[in-house]
Amino acid sequence: MMRFRRMALYATITLGLTLSGCSGASPGATTQAQKNITIGNIMAPATFEARNFDWGYQSIYAQAVYDTLVKIQTNGNDVEPSLATSWEYNTDKTVLTMKLRDDVKFSDGTAFTAGVAAQNLLRFRDGSSGQKSKVADMANATATDATTLVITLKQPNPAFLRYLGQSAGLMESPTAFDKPDAQTTPIGSGPYTLNTGKSVVGTSYVFDKNPQYWDSGNVHYETLTVNVYNDGTSVLNALRGKQLNAAAVIDPTIVPQIQGAGFTANDQNLTFAGLYLFDRAGKSNPALGNVKVRQAINYAIDADAMMKAVAQGRGKPTRQIFPESSAAYDESLNSVYKFDPAKAKQLLAEAGYADGLELTIPTAPNFPKSLWPLIQQQLGDVGIKTKFVDTAQNLISDLKSQKYALSYFTVQRDANDWMLISNLISPNSSWNTFKYQDPKVDSLLGTIRTSEGDALNAALKELNKYIVDQAWFAPWYSPTIYFATDSKTGVELNQGNVIPNVWNITPKA
Repeated sequence: MMRFRRMALYATITLGLTLSGCSGASPGATTQAQKNITIGNIMAPATFEARNFDWGYQSIYAQAVYDTLVKIQTNGNDVEPSLATSWEYNTDKTVLTMKLRDDVKFSDGTAFTAGVAAQNLLRFRDGSSGQKSKVADMANATATDATTLVITLKQPNPAFLRYLGQSAGLMESPTAFDKPDAQTTPIGSGPYTLNTGKSVVGTSYVFDKNPQYWDSGNVHYETLTVNVYNDGTSVLNALRGKQLNAAAVIDPTIVPQIQGAGFTANDQNLTFAGLYLFDRAGKSNPALGNVKVRQAINYAIDADAMMKAVAQGRGKPTRQIFPESSAAYDESLNSVYKFDPAKAKQLLAEAGYADGLELTIPTAPNFPKSLWPLIQQQLGDVGIKTKFVDTAQNLISDLKSQKYALSYFTVQRDANDWMLISNLISPNSSWNTFKYQDPKVDSLLGTIRTSEGDALNAALKELNKYIVDQAWFAPWYSPTIYFATDSKTGVELNQGNVIPNVWNITPKA
């Protein structure tokens, strides 16, 4: 059986994956652009098993073969029907009742029912996806009849419905549950089926149109091929060689060449880059348990210089994790940590580290290499020594296992506030790797969970200010990321994800 290898997340972070070449797909990309499309991606799927799927750059593979209960619109916030046609919450928003389609079959002919949906939800909650924490509030899922799904929550979750448009809402045929080949041979009800005979694990994935798909208007190609590339040069060469119709691009240095080759560089600012100070309690590095040390790290780094050197100025400066569209956003917070080495030294002295300290920072093969000397120099200038450790392809697992107290990283800033909180701040969030809890944050999260209107907005602003003041992170800027398209391909970018939805990539007339 083919085995998937865990690859570093150049998706939600700035990494890439290994590829030696994908020239075999080039004829279809150039001669039948209206019928077939070939897309370059920076990440391979870790698995095709629905209950263990991640999201971000892996979502393109999931959306090809699976449907979700709802779809998240391109604004990243609003939802629309998919397998679920309607839904409503009870008064206290702890019971979600959904009416489901009655005309959907999986690619193996098995009927999609509410009972199958309930099984999928519970399997995801109990699976190993990096997204499973998002459904931690789900107590149960049951079917009252073939088309009625009832989901019971332990407490209100403002983003739960939206999660059903991501990994948690992926629906897999029950015949695939626990099959030995479930990781490599998906059975979904989606617009395409994986052609395992033409696909090469870790390198190229070929999907054939599902002729029985219930939403045929959203299947735009006969064949969808996704090739995986490990760096900007490989992507650029593939684009120049007309091997691709479109590609995810996060290396800003190749954008001028991409445009020069006749491609459109569709851009958005969705993530934030900087140092993620995970160990806020000082479990593995006591120094980081001191807020003054974390603040000193913020003052020590010249964020503007980082953006110019690492991203060639392609980005938006920010010192906060919430995006400008959020009610939590406060422009004044971007001035809290002006580059000030003297202030950094003062704070370190006040924290008891006048003689300095040492930080171990993980690196990965496709992080921007210009990062490390800049970080080393600027932290070194205030007395913080840095030791860099190459994690090869193990960065994500190493971070999740609390092996490193901090790391350079880029993570998506969700358009929905509770989704962002659940991903970065809450005690069980994916990127609160040390599961740090703060009583004030817990109190604010309780208010945000159940409030609306002015009370909600006020709590969000207070939370954002507190996170900045307590230096949970050291953000520098929001990098500009790109999705390149040729003249035959149209796209609508997704403000809720780093790569467009499959159905929003379309042939131009």
